[in-house]
Parts: sequence; structure tokens; C-alpha cells
Amino acid sequence: MSGPVAEAVAAGRLPGRVWLYSNYHCNLACTYCLTASAPGAPRRELGAARMLALAGEARDLGFTGLGVTGGEPFLLPWLPDALAEMSEILPVVALSNGTLFTGARLERLRPLAGRPVQIQISLDGADPGVHDAERGDGGHAAAVGAIRRLRQAGIGVRVATTAEELSPGERERLCAFHRNIGIDDDDHVVRPVVRRGRAAERDMGIAVGPADLPPELTVTAEGAYWSPFGPTVTDGRLDTDLLVTRTTTPLSIPAAALLRLVEGRPPGADAATGIR
Repeated sequence: MSGPVAEAVAAGRLPGRVWLYSNYHCNLACTYCLTASAPGAPRRELGAARMLALAGEARDLGFTGLGVTGGEPFLLPWLPDALAEMSEILPVVALSNGTLFTGARLERLRPLAGRPVQIQISLDGADPGVHDAERGDGGHAAAVGAIRRLRQAGIGVRVATTAEELSPGERERLCAFHRNIGIDDDDHVVRPVVRRGRAAERDMGIAVGPADLPPELTVTAEGAYWSPFGPTVTDGRLDTDLLVTRTTTPLSIPAAALLRLVEGRPPGADAATGIR
């Protein structure tokens, strides 16, 4: 694979993953949600055909992985089939709050077993306290149950913790907990609350800009962004401060624009918050 994007990815100047915002609506309304997602939020769906096309374009440009986020992507009934097809193109990580994986929805996920697909479940603590306060009653138990069921089905699982503060003791308790349910340290991501979306409305989290965020090409129904932390919604308004291009077709246009921005950064500039 050759070309400027492939070379930048190989050299580590550009992360290899392209993020796709499958939708913006969600069955929860978490207090610090970047996209102000909720059951009644505008859906802003990309659609299965567009996501599959983007996956192929990303591979052809030299990207090495895909990320799917929302909203809650698994509200979309077609998503498991799309993930299976996308995984034949590039490895995929799909983010979820973990509250939907029972019954028929779990059955639709079974074809993902053994494929290069990981489902990243949000888990904000070793016990329900903080998690349920931020995400809703019963969310912690649902997420833990989902992790166990997905692992039993042979589907790859990661865990992501979002926290304003996490003391060393709290982090160790959390890590002991996720190890106990079968999640290795390499599959545990800890990230801060970012002051965007609903978190900004509630004066939560840390302020970030391009210098604080890895330049991960992110595609939504409305444009391409610097980072999956970019296409946020504050007070019902879509933020555009991290917009790269309105054009997303072909993917080479926003990819080239992002690469120009990355190559214009001063030497040594890198993400300062440890977000990944």
C-alpha cells in the first residue's frame, strides 16, 4: 500500500483508524454525553451502504482500522450484519453502552464471533454507584452482563471508563474487577470527561482542542472531523470547531485535508490528554 495517507499511517503521523458516527440517538441520556444523545435526539444516521463504502475507501487509502460510534449504534437493527461485512475489509471496534445485548439482539451478534470485531462497553466503575448516577439506574449491571454474554459467545470485548476523577485506589479496584470478568488491561481504556456536548452544558470535564486529541478522521452524516470528540452537540447545535470538511465523498478529500492539518503541526505536538 502506497500513497500519502498510507505513508503517514505507517510513519505514525496519522492514526490508522477511521471513525464512523452511525447515528446520534440513544436509549440513554448520560450526563456527560458528547453528542447530547437521548431517545428523542435527531438520528443523523449514516446508513449501512454508506458505512460499507467508507470502509472500502478507508482500506484503499491505507487506513488500518474502523471505529463505529453514536449515539448507541446497536439501536440500528442492521448494524450486526454491517459490522460482519466491514470486518472483512478492516478490523472494527464498535462502541456501546451495553444495555441492549439480550434476546434477539444478542442472537444477531453471534455471527461476529471469531471475526476481527471488538465491542467496546462503557463501564465507569467497579460498582454501580458512579456509573448508574451518570448513565441511569441498572446500567452497570446491564453492562457487566453484556460483557459476560459477549465473551461467552466468542465476541471480542473491550471496556472503556469515562471519569472526571479516578483515584489510584478506585482505578485499581476497577482494574481488578474487569480482570475478574475476563477483560485484560490491554483492553481497558480510561479517558477523562471532555467538556463538550452535554458535559459542557453541565460545566463538567476538561476543555480540549486539536493539540489534545489524536487526529483520527471521523465521518458523520454532516461532515468529516478531526476526532470522534469533534462532532458534538451543545444546546441542540452541532459544533463545527473541529470540522475538517463538509465533503465526505470521496473519503480521499477529508483524508487529504486532515493530513495537511497534521503536517502543519509544530514538531513534537501530540495528544496531551491520553485519549484513545
